Amino acid sequence: MTFVSKSARAAGEGHLEVTGDLTIRGTTHEVTLSVDEISAAQDMRGNSRIGATASTKIKRSDFGMTWNKALETGGVVVGDVVTITLEASLVKAV
Repeated sequence: MTFVSKSARAAGEGHLEVTGDLTIRGTTHEVTLSVDEISAAQDMRGNSRIGATASTKIKRSDFGMTWNKALETGGVVVGDVVTITLEASLVKAV
């Protein structure tokens, strides 16, 4: 799985929307990540750090992931719509 960003825009204080190409198993689609909880801090070594949480929802079938299994009680093991969540901690290059 890879994500290559193409653009970013402010979506309120401490929030961004980052649009880019998400590739899973050789299939690429454009998605928008909602980035929240952007916070800056200094770590114990004095480095500037930024932390953020990003998420998006995709349809597994759009990326060729169609495996599933029916349950005896109805429904299926894996839903087609899934949420991808990323946690990032970035250190400013000196």
